[in-house]
Amino acid sequence: MTELPPDSGRAAIVTGASRGIGYGIAEALVARGDRVCITGRNEDALKEAVERLGGGDRVIGVAGKAHDEAHQEAAVGRAMEAFGRIDHLVNNAGTNPVFGLLTDLDLGVARKVYETNVLSALGFAQQTWRAWQQENGGSIVNIASIAGIAPSPFIAAYGMSKAAMVNLTVQLAAEMAPKVRVNSIAPAVVKTKFAAALYEGREEEAAAAYPMQRLGVPEDIGGAAVFLLSDQASWITGQNLVVDGGLMLKAGA
Repeated sequence: MTELPPDSGRAAIVTGASRGIGYGIAEALVARGDRVCITGRNEDALKEAVERLGGGDRVIGVAGKAHDEAHQEAAVGRAMEAFGRIDHLVNNAGTNPVFGLLTDLDLGVARKVYETNVLSALGFAQQTWRAWQQENGGSIVNIASIAGIAPSPFIAAYGMSKAAMVNLTVQLAAEMAPKVRVNSIAPAVVKTKFAAALYEGREEEAAAAYPMQRLGVPEDIGGAAVFLLSDQASWITGQNLVVDGGLMLKAGA
């Protein structure tokens, strides 16, 4: 079990955080002393993640499907019960169940992608706003993707949803100011199980496309998120921070 640093007095919810980018963000928040509630679909994996993050009364987990409104309410309620506040929300939960052309896309699958990747983020933002942030302020980070700001062949449904996530960020930032800051992060390929199909077995080839000559790791996104969820970013809202190892430099060349 991780030895936890002194309590910062602040608390966060990170969705989809039993592994990958979400876990990396939760780990960075715990490292600076925040209390953290993480969510995920698999209860066993979530329990293991909570233990690795330090557990006790500083790290808790609430299992459920991100798009389920009852789960959103339960997670926010449990965080308020445990911590008495929710200063930060990170909407990381997402899905990408389809690989193929939009012209062949089953609309039912498209609805599932949008529901999980976008509506779940809006639902958690609404719940957190009502429970704490409307009166007390705070900050939100939505995890988007470079797939949402450029063509994303064969994962276009995912790209569409992430474009919506970027716009959701702008809309919420305008509505929630000045109490709450809302920003998004658009990563390129990060080495996680979720993105494994994009680099597994050919990582060196995939990394060669990046000016930084490597793929991202969850800690890269964790560092960016912690900055946006800090007082150092107190005049930043409605922005989409691209964290891509320079990949978009080549796209614009």
